[in-house]
Amino acid sequence: MRSVFREDHEQFREQARRFIEKEIVPHLHAWEHAGIVPKDIWRMAGEIGLLCSTVPEEYGGAGGDFGHSAVMIEELARVNATAIGFTTHSEIVAPYIVAYGTEEQKHRWLPRMVSGELIGVIAMSEPGIGSDLRSMRTTARRDGDDYIVNGQKTFITNGGNAGLMVTATKIDPQGKDLTLICVEEDRPGFSKGKLLEKIGLKGQDTSELFFDNVRVPAENRLGEENQGFKYLTHQLAWERTIIGIRATACVEALLDETIQYTRDRQVFGKTVFDFQNTRFKLAEVKAQVTMLRVFVDDCLAKAMRNELSAEVGAMCKLLGSEMQGKLLDDLLQLHGGYGFMSEYKISRAWVDARVSRIYGGTSEIMKEIISRSL
Repeated sequence: MRSVFREDHEQFREQARRFIEKEIVPHLHAWEHAGIVPKDIWRMAGEIGLLCSTVPEEYGGAGGDFGHSAVMIEELARVNATAIGFTTHSEIVAPYIVAYGTEEQKHRWLPRMVSGELIGVIAMSEPGIGSDLRSMRTTARRDGDDYIVNGQKTFITNGGNAGLMVTATKIDPQGKDLTLICVEEDRPGFSKGKLLEKIGLKGQDTSELFFDNVRVPAENRLGEENQGFKYLTHQLAWERTIIGIRATACVEALLDETIQYTRDRQVFGKTVFDFQNTRFKLAEVKAQVTMLRVFVDDCLAKAMRNELSAEVGAMCKLLGSEMQGKLLDDLLQLHGGYGFMSEYKISRAWVDARVSRIYGGTSEIMKEIISRSL
């Protein structure tokens, strides 16, 4: 057992692994073709406490810590089920509401998020602005006791299933300050675009969201006006560490599978593993992912002690995503032509991993953040 985890974390891992193996793995291919995960699986996960594990007990959660979060992230990554949007819902949206919501908001939304009845998204990205959040164009105009929200969001994870959108807006269209407004899907003027076609993470329902004079009560504002950018950046170190955690678990699992594949696969009268080049390449991957594991676990331990800095979170994301891309490419090469076939997990993991160098802030943005501490 890794030192960063306690016994209760490992018990939670057993529960998560059983559920994922039984209820998720057999259906991954079908969900990839459909481009969306059925809402039933969310409710099933919620029933046994796999969603929003860090939400306090008074709001329906288990009151767990980042260790429980990491367990769920790792178990999904282990079977290449990162397209299942549980992590965005549980580790990004719910913590915003816990941290900045009023008591009324917490009691209204969190229990339903824990149960899987209400699926949450964070609506930040807009067409054409990339990582420059202060350039967003979605507005929230005050009108009496309401806000009138207008704008468009894109690349929204869980967008197809979404029931609650934590939406980044501007009160002053010409300004740079952001305000977070929670928009329920049944409000007139709100609509979802078609599911976006992607080269990877095909089972993840990613879509555009449209706000056409959507009237939202002021009580749906999350936190204070013009403080949204501070709220968003406050959570980013952990969100970026999530990507490092996911990357490490993915490479570890695919390394094990590749070792077994090369032991079984016969070429020129012997196994692929019998060739020195194969063993040396696997040894390199093993050494590098072991080094990455030590660093990522240290980042997780810092997060659990509330000591994770922005630059360390950026390092975790940068190293995890870049090494994941390189090491999975090496492992795919050892599969030969079969590594290019979608029926093999390595091919899907290789394609899915590409976006990890983009979302959560590109690798270039991570380098900029790290350079500020030099």
